[in-house]
Amino acid sequence: MSLENKEQHDLSPRDLPEEAYSSPSEVPLEAQRGSSNDVKQLETNDGCRPYRRIHMEPQEKPDINIKKVVIRKLQKSCQCSSGKVRNMIFDFLPVLRWLPKYDLKKNILGDMMSGLIVGILLVPQSIAYSLLAGQEPIYGLYTSFFASIIYCLFGTSRHISVGIFGILCLMIGEVVDREVHKACPDIATTSSSLAVVSNGSELVNQTLDRLCNKSSYAIKIGSTVTFMAGVYQVAMGFFQVGFVSVYLSDALLSGFVLGASFTILTSQAKYLLGLSLPRSNGIGSVITTWIHIFRNIHKTNVCDLITSLLCLLVLLPTKELNEHFKDKLKAPIPTELIVVVAATLASHFGKLHETYNSSIAGHIPTGFMPPKAPDWSLIPNVAIDAIAISIIGFAITVSLSEMFAKKHGYTVKANQEMYAIGFCNIIPSFFHCITTSAALAKTLVKESTGCQSQLSAIVTALVLLLVLLVIAPLFYSLQKCVLGVITIVNLRGALLKFRDLPKMWRVSRMDTVIWFVTMLSSALLSTEIGLLVGVCFSMFCVILRTQKPKVSLLGLEEESETFESISAYKNLQTKSGIKVFRFIAPLYYINKECFKSSLYKKTLNPILVKAAWKKAAKRKLKEETVIFSGIQDEVSVQLSHDPLELHTIVIDCSAIQFLDTAGIHTLKEVRRDYEAIGIQVLLAQCNPSVRDSLTRGEYCKKEEDNLLFYSLSEAVAFAVDSQKQKGVCVLNGLSLSGD
Repeated sequence: MSLENKEQHDLSPRDLPEEAYSSPSEVPLEAQRGSSNDVKQLETNDGCRPYRRIHMEPQEKPDINIKKVVIRKLQKSCQCSSGKVRNMIFDFLPVLRWLPKYDLKKNILGDMMSGLIVGILLVPQSIAYSLLAGQEPIYGLYTSFFASIIYCLFGTSRHISVGIFGILCLMIGEVVDREVHKACPDIATTSSSLAVVSNGSELVNQTLDRLCNKSSYAIKIGSTVTFMAGVYQVAMGFFQVGFVSVYLSDALLSGFVLGASFTILTSQAKYLLGLSLPRSNGIGSVITTWIHIFRNIHKTNVCDLITSLLCLLVLLPTKELNEHFKDKLKAPIPTELIVVVAATLASHFGKLHETYNSSIAGHIPTGFMPPKAPDWSLIPNVAIDAIAISIIGFAITVSLSEMFAKKHGYTVKANQEMYAIGFCNIIPSFFHCITTSAALAKTLVKESTGCQSQLSAIVTALVLLLVLLVIAPLFYSLQKCVLGVITIVNLRGALLKFRDLPKMWRVSRMDTVIWFVTMLSSALLSTEIGLLVGVCFSMFCVILRTQKPKVSLLGLEEESETFESISAYKNLQTKSGIKVFRFIAPLYYINKECFKSSLYKKTLNPILVKAAWKKAAKRKLKEETVIFSGIQDEVSVQLSHDPLELHTIVIDCSAIQFLDTAGIHTLKEVRRDYEAIGIQVLLAQCNPSVRDSLTRGEYCKKEEDNLLFYSLSEAVAFAVDSQKQKGVCVLNGLSLSGD
């Protein structure tokens, strides 16, 4: 730098305030008192490699005629051939692909065994979950039967078990209770008082008639919600918007399932105690339900309580045994079915309903009811509720299908899975069914018992068909408390998620917080609000991570020429006068101030430097005031200051995924501030998106392309070389002035 271009200030590095530097080690040696520097400094003249600039020639972007592209795609999509029609049909009905290739000798035994066992498990669960959805037991059996057949035709996963699912039943039950209460608000009170009336009076007959009307209206609501959920799922498959599921992270889904499990447990507690209580809906329904339970605890039916305790004592240990010996057992022990059969026989021959007024399942008809369309007039009331139900249903189904496909080495199509689960809801909604999805527990049983294809689902459907046609009426005397116990015991897997908290906390504290927020909001507010809160909070956490990202100064590992954080690794070397700064986040309007403050803190604050220069300049001007002929006049003199030790800042852009307008303006502002105090700013390792943004934002002129570098080593070498050239220019200027 020639003498003519020097700033007219007299300020040396020792005159700068220490807060202008990032740390004590950055303060010049003459301004430090006993400071130590753990990072090895490489002087610019110590064996520097010759600077070599990397040049890359960008690809020429072809001129794209949008009109021609659209016409070409339309022509391609409208072309019709036998092969294309065949592929479309096979893609829509995957069963046509795998069924002709089915290896009967190799796979039939495993499929029959797994289908039989899942069918046996589904019988008591279907009856129990139907109560959770506010429906009669027969409708739960219908749901599992139709879902098994339809998914076999449309699904691409070989292993998942699709049927009635507790979380969705809970969400449907809340909608059903709300709409039933709107239509006939006195039904809940009437049904609660039914247990007190014991004679065959006219009041009882009227009550039963009204309850029958409630049952038929409840299934209308349930089937309408199911139809709308299926429509949403098919629409998402058609428009290929399966990306919606990416907003439901594993932590969010796990917290939501646990929170909903608390709600399910609360809703079933009254059956275990034999209490006839109205179902609480809305925000805080869990707390309200427990308040009702404790207020009516003195009305506990002792017979139901004893039965519940006995069933728990049988089911919980056997569940543990099944889990512990799952590798040794060829098939899990169907304890639930054994308990249902034993409890039904005990209730029937012990006359528990007549003697102790124990609540029972009641009449379960055989055969199938005539198909009936959903109630179209209810669609405006339930359309919004169906959105959350559809998203949860397809998210769980797609995630499970992809998980087991990856485990067994085959692929599934996410959009086809949405079609499959959508049709599993649309078609059965005309046959008095409720919403279905895949379930982890039954899928694990299905996989562990030798399932090879969805032919096992047909075997499951045959087991359910046998129950529907012959066995269903035999469950007339089954106590509802037994069904409640089965529902609660099946929540065991979700409730045990608490054991994963320490590991989750160690891996990611942010995910743990998301898990807690979603779980608490789902349990204490409501399932729908809890899901919404979880999604919003998880998105907020993503923004929060980019708002205050990690930053660091980098040093060089000389042997491998790798730059890493000097705060994280030892024995890294830095070039004297050069700082390499890394910002690990996109640079956009939310974190632009964080970027500036972090950069200034880690390197040098140009604002404070300029302020110190101005202060020193004013002080010097006062000292240089002279008086000529009695007239006071201020004479500006040529002031000089020692150059700053820091001369180059290299910004590592490898972790900056994108820039917005605010980010580009921030980089321009930073560069301008540093150049004002004689420090050059270089950008290195920019990805193509960032380079395009910088070009469009006119960050540098055409003759300033040398400010962008492909590697950190190249940028540092350029800084060293440019500083050497400046030193040569200064020496030449001094020699000329001496002449």
